[in-house]
Formats: sequence, C-alpha cells, structure tokens
Amino acid sequence: MSYDYDLFVIGGGSGGVATARRAAEYGAKVGLAEFDRLGGTCVNRGCIPKKLMVYTSHFPSWFQDAQGYGWSEVNSTLDWKKMVGAVNQELQRLNGVYQRMLAKSTVEVIRGYAKFLDSHTIEIGDRKVTAEKILIAVGGYPTKPNITGIEHAITSDSMFTLDAQPKRVAIIGGGYIGVEFACILHHLGSEVIQILRSDKVLRGFDEDIRVSLHEAMEEKGIKILANSTTQEIRKTQEGLQLLGLPEEVTVDVVLTATGRKPRLENLGLENTGVELSNGAIAVDKYDRTTEEHIYAVGDCITHGEWDLTPVAIREGRAFADTVFGGKSKEVSYENIPTAIFATPEVATVGLSEAQAKDKYGEEGVKTFRARFKSTYYSLAGRNQKTMMKLVVNSQTDQVLGAHMVGDHAAEIIQGIAIAIKMGATKADFDATVALHPSVAEEFVTMR
Repeated sequence: MSYDYDLFVIGGGSGGVATARRAAEYGAKVGLAEFDRLGGTCVNRGCIPKKLMVYTSHFPSWFQDAQGYGWSEVNSTLDWKKMVGAVNQELQRLNGVYQRMLAKSTVEVIRGYAKFLDSHTIEIGDRKVTAEKILIAVGGYPTKPNITGIEHAITSDSMFTLDAQPKRVAIIGGGYIGVEFACILHHLGSEVIQILRSDKVLRGFDEDIRVSLHEAMEEKGIKILANSTTQEIRKTQEGLQLLGLPEEVTVDVVLTATGRKPRLENLGLENTGVELSNGAIAVDKYDRTTEEHIYAVGDCITHGEWDLTPVAIREGRAFADTVFGGKSKEVSYENIPTAIFATPEVATVGLSEAQAKDKYGEEGVKTFRARFKSTYYSLAGRNQKTMMKLVVNSQTDQVLGAHMVGDHAAEIIQGIAIAIKMGATKADFDATVALHPSVAEEFVTMR
C-alpha cells in the first residue's frame, strides 16, 4: 500500500520535533501536526519561560548581597509587564527557530488538531493524510483538584500571562512545579502560602533534599501549611478564600500544581488498536504501542516519573534510529539527572538513600553528607546552606546516587551524572583532585 508519509508525527513539542528531524535525516518523508506553537510545553509554558522567571527572581537577593561586598544600596523595582513581554519575545524567537529547523529538515508542518480516523489515517481539519508509521508525541497538561470553586484557580500555564504580579498567592501542591513557583513569586515580592498534603515538599525525593529545601523555604519567609487540604475556594470581596485549612487564608491568586496528565482527549485512539495503562499510552521498550506501526514518546506514555524534555528527545531519537536508521536502540531510565529550580536550587541523579536501602538493605548502603555555608555567603550576610550527599554501595563502593541543594546544583550534578552513569566508585571520587575553592569540590572530599 502507498502512503502519503513514511512517518507522521502528532505533536510539535521537543520529542516530536526531535523525532521528525532525525527520521528525515535518514531519508524518510515526514509530516508533523501541531495545533499550538512549536516547542511544546517546555518552550512555551514550562522549562524556558519558568527558568527566565527564576533568573528574574534572583536579582533582589543579588542586589542585597552586593552591599556585603562593598557596593552601594540598589533601589530597584520590577516592571512585571516588561518582564512578561521580554519572556514572550524570547519564546517567539524560539518558535521561529523550531520552524526553521523543521523546514531545513524538509519536514512538512500541518497546523491543526490531529485525530485518528483509523490506524493509518489522520485527519487535521479538512485534510486527511496517511502514514506507514505514526508517532504520538502529544505531551501532557496540568490538572486541577476536584474541589468546590476550583474554577477560580489557575494552573502553571497561566503564570506566564498574568497581567499583573499578584500580591498574595496560595499554591496548592508541593511537587517541583509548586515549589519552583513558590520560590519565584516569593523572591519577586509576592506573599506566598504553599499548601501540602504531605509533611514536606518534594515527596518522593531523597529525604535530605526534602528537609533542606523545606527548611530553606520557610527561613526565607514562604509560609508552608503541611499535612493540609483545601476543601473549597470561595470568591469574596477581599479575594479568594481557601476553606478547610488550619488557618484563614485569603489571596489574590490560587495556583494549583497537583499533577499533569497525557493530552489524549479527542485523539481518536478508539479508532486504533492503541491501548492505555493508567491513563497513559502503553508502550514496550522501543516505545511501540499495542498497534505495531504506532509509537509514542514523552509525557503521554507509561514510563513512570520521567516527564522530562531530554527524556522525550532521547526516546524520539532512539525510535528514529531504530525504525529508520537500522540502529536498534532503547532508552535506559537509570541514572537520569533532574533539577528543581527552586531557591536554593535542587539537583539529583541516581538512587535516593531510601531507594538504595530498599534495593541493597540497610547494611548494603553508606551515605556521605556535607552541609555548609559557601564562601559567597560569608560576605553576603545570608545564612543560606548547601547540602551535598552521596549514596554508596558498601559492598562494591559504587556511587549509587548524588544529591544537592544549593547554588548551581544543576550545573554541578550534570557533571556528576556522567561519573555515576559510568559506574564510578567512591574511591574514584576520592582520587579526584579537588578544584579549590569551589562548592563542587565537596563531592570529592567527603569522608
């Protein structure tokens, strides 16, 4: 049978674009459908605009720190609209970059919602196309908890388009999105209250990370209501009132950050043999669905906790290498580094202490920790602490995990991740000469 395309990609996010370009490099005729701006969540509503806001939020502290180094006092205020405008201008630039990359790779981009009519036929608006292979890369979207008055709350998607900076903000959720926005808004000058169902932020991360960040956020002035649940959001003349909490809370904006789900509605999967598992697309180790010629990558598949842009890109390229490049590849989900751009920053790779002990037993694991104030803060006058930790297999001496809370944690852990991926031992870390004076040297001097 003759098809319009060798590969058709549904979704123009990071995973979809990377896959389309790699397949085209192998000579495949590729089409791609996207109803929104190219780049997906990461470029338009996630990693990039959020990181730009993180940078913005650091300046007040830097202005204050400078006085400890002899600089005169800086009196500066934030122009929220100017910041939002600058961020959106950068996103438009990146959208253009994605468009040019796809054009250079001779990938045809079709604008609109894509829907399966059958397992080889896709409808985009009034156009129907067929493809021999199809990749689903539709990503996910933020969800809201099912509570009365939830229509008054916003999700993270709306944070980049607010007309004005809210003076009072309540954030429901203590995962990485909730934590990041709590820190951003607090350091921009908003009054922030964070509401957690659990006892500390970042449930599922290493306990030392959780404790260190939770304490640091509270010390900075972010109010955290742990072990608490909002029962209702009520709109009043004074603002949005959150009911059911240990104390009265009234704010200007309520941000929900309680999870995301795959964007599978109206995709027409019922017209194919693609099966779901726990609300996500079920795939094998090669990201193939239960329909042999249909594949899926990124946040819409059942790969556990790794809803990360670099993971989606890696999955997409592995699919293209395997199917169109003749190079059988599968993605390893071990030792994937990740970061939370809170203040202070968090980064981690490998097993947490609890995960390591579950796998190797209490006696099979050694931990090495350091907690200190870096040289930078000795003159800045702030009491911000850095926490660094290694989790080691006591039998083989292999480093199983590295965790950090502190400035530049992501930059440091990226390098440490290479060593852990290669199977480095604690002796290898110890044998490495320290780069002094630096924070990172602590990873090779822990005893």
